[in-house]
Amino acid sequence: MTYRMVHVGLGGQGETWLTEAIPPNVEASRIEVVAAVDTDPERHDLAQDELGLPAERCYTDLDTALTERDADFCSVVTPPAAHEPVVDIALDHGLDILSEKPIADTLEGSVRIARAVEAAGAKMGLTMTHRFDQDKTTFRRAVDEASPVDYLTARFTGNVRERGHYSPYVHEMENMLLLDGAIHHLDMLAAMVDAPCERVYAETWVPDGADYQGDCTGLVTLTFADGTRAQYEGSYANATTLNGWGHEQFRAECADETVILDNRNVERFGRNPDRAGESAGRDDGDHVPPVERETWTNAWLIEQFCDWLDGGDPMPTDVQSTLQSMAIVFAAIQSSETGEAVNVPALLEDAHGVAQVQ
Repeated sequence: MTYRMVHVGLGGQGETWLTEAIPPNVEASRIEVVAAVDTDPERHDLAQDELGLPAERCYTDLDTALTERDADFCSVVTPPAAHEPVVDIALDHGLDILSEKPIADTLEGSVRIARAVEAAGAKMGLTMTHRFDQDKTTFRRAVDEASPVDYLTARFTGNVRERGHYSPYVHEMENMLLLDGAIHHLDMLAAMVDAPCERVYAETWVPDGADYQGDCTGLVTLTFADGTRAQYEGSYANATTLNGWGHEQFRAECADETVILDNRNVERFGRNPDRAGESAGRDDGDHVPPVERETWTNAWLIEQFCDWLDGGDPMPTDVQSTLQSMAIVFAAIQSSETGEAVNVPALLEDAHGVAQVQ
């Protein structure tokens, strides 16, 4: 079935959807874009050029677009603070939703959205893009074969201290590392553990010389209900880029195997009894061939969303599942602010209580 989609948001990541994520799904007849919405009319040319939409199908107001155009679902590719009102309008028109991360800019807002979607009987998925890139998928499948996992590490470090490399609003965000970048990395760590995250401890800061309003460097420790642990290192402000955006390092330590993803290359290191006791040098690893498929990242996530609409299983990043990752991120934010470890289930329960009152 071909699903009619209204694309909301044409700046920044929204433009990437136009050029990379949407076209393969249009070509495969999974979706038809019936309208595009952005409050800045100067961006409408992008939708006309990239999607071939006529000017009359480009809107500055979402409610008007959904009133005039029949649709099955809408994308939400706006700044996080605008997600909740967009979702509310879409639900009022009976639409399902595929949204960029995070669910919202607060945990309480994320809970409200999840509740509204459930009450409406709608489907909502999140594009946790990183987890569905080729190298991360290859790594995750190798880790599944080597499980159980004892502990995990992740590293994202880059030399992007100055403006001009990302959207300007990122430099003004509070907690920008955790909300803009680490949400992907923490989500991936959590997805590789077969137990909920129970405890988070984090320290974040702005290094001298970094042009960010919010903390852009940090260390986060996760403890899961089954005893698995994970450590995350993230920075936008290092002297050099070791593992920049899309080229992160992940490592899984298992009983008889170590699996490493580093700069898009995956290797497996089996335990070698002949090397036991040696303290220097590195064992030789076995290269893991990349998993092959036609699409990756958001293009693949749109495909998964359409499969869900067709009656298949919920996509792995449905709104309820992603709410758990959101709780981890906001637990890290609270931990950094208070200097104390945070109980993740308790934080999420509190957010449900606040959302209920609101």
